[in-house]
Amino acid sequence: MEYLPAWMFLALTILLMFGFPVTFTLMGTALCFGLVGFGWPFFNLLPMRIWGVMGNVTLLAVPLFVFMGVMLERSGLAEELLDTMGMLFGRIRGGLAISVVVVGALLGASTGIVGATVVTMGLLAVPTMLKRNYNPELTTGTVSASGTLGQIIPPSIVLVLIGDIVGVPVGDLFMGAVLPGMVLVGLYVFYIVIISLIKPEWAPPIPREELAAMTGTDMIKKMGRALFPPLFLMVAVLGSIFAGIASPTEAAGVGAVGATFLTVANKKFSLKILREVMHSTLQLTCMVFIILVGAASFGLVFRGLGGDHLVRAFLGNIAHHHGHWFVLFIVMALIFVIGFFLDFIEITFIHVPVLAPIMIEFGFDPAWFCILIAVNLQTSFMTPPFGFSLFYLKAVTPPEITTGHIYRGIIPFVFFQLIGLLIVVFFPTLVTWLPAVVFGD
Repeated sequence: MEYLPAWMFLALTILLMFGFPVTFTLMGTALCFGLVGFGWPFFNLLPMRIWGVMGNVTLLAVPLFVFMGVMLERSGLAEELLDTMGMLFGRIRGGLAISVVVVGALLGASTGIVGATVVTMGLLAVPTMLKRNYNPELTTGTVSASGTLGQIIPPSIVLVLIGDIVGVPVGDLFMGAVLPGMVLVGLYVFYIVIISLIKPEWAPPIPREELAAMTGTDMIKKMGRALFPPLFLMVAVLGSIFAGIASPTEAAGVGAVGATFLTVANKKFSLKILREVMHSTLQLTCMVFIILVGAASFGLVFRGLGGDHLVRAFLGNIAHHHGHWFVLFIVMALIFVIGFFLDFIEITFIHVPVLAPIMIEFGFDPAWFCILIAVNLQTSFMTPPFGFSLFYLKAVTPPEITTGHIYRGIIPFVFFQLIGLLIVVFFPTLVTWLPAVVFGD
């Protein structure tokens, strides 16, 4: 019986690998092993656990941030942003790719939804880059990686979920994620600049005569129109949190209203658009919450059977022989490998509740560890065979772009994401400095 939690976790893993729906697998495994371990009284505990999830005020931020992201996607601002940034950076080699990274960061800070960003930039940027004779691998890799920046750059839904699970204030995580997000942006730009120097034919500049048609005044006006809306939304959402005016949930409401106003200002708003946005928001929110209910049930049984003690004993034994930092390496490697097969939401709800308390017991800073998980989970969007960013991109790219182009294109960006993870590991102040300055020690 003492190894029942291990068998439970093994059963869950096997069923997920066979492709059973995540929610029903979590709930079904929990019910079966709960009945074996506790008997019929287990069903007295389950409703209270589920009610605790549904009554959580912090999680109200999830549907509001989803609404904000989907509405902003429909506002048409991304198209103007890409066009303006392309003109701004187009005169240098790799300039279009750099502009995609910058726009990906701005959209990530405005929407926080990876799927929306990847699809939007895949539709707009990929045909333009191919038309400019960009290498297909560099094109697809840049768009795919830039679209995932919304995973770490606040307001990120995954940070809301991880913060709630680990018990770290979401405002601290939003503030702590700013510099690591900028590090990733810098690494992507660095790679594009280097590859453009080594292989100039991969990323040619826009012809000068084409750029000469636009005067400096026109460019300034165009930049103002394109940059103001997303910056306004960032300040409204993140500024209200960082200034202590609003909680993350309240700021998410501000963001939802702000995105709607921007869509109205851009003359893209209609009742049809509103209906579609609300429908998409409902679908995504239901998916998150039904998985959360299944994960809460699984966590209840796993802990009740002593699963956390089993994991703690296993990791404690490794720490005793090899040190706590080796345990951190094992945990990060485990999350990275699992990301090849599971979605970030599933990893967040299944593995984080088990691993985070143990790592905090070992003396690691909770906020820092949460950001490490978020940076690591970002790779799960880009690692085959189940990288969702790759699926989103393949669905909207022209026919000449093959799956091979996309898979080869993301390899260097995954490598630089892992370098970014190592930088955050070796320099924890990237996470802890900004919250300490703003909120105090």
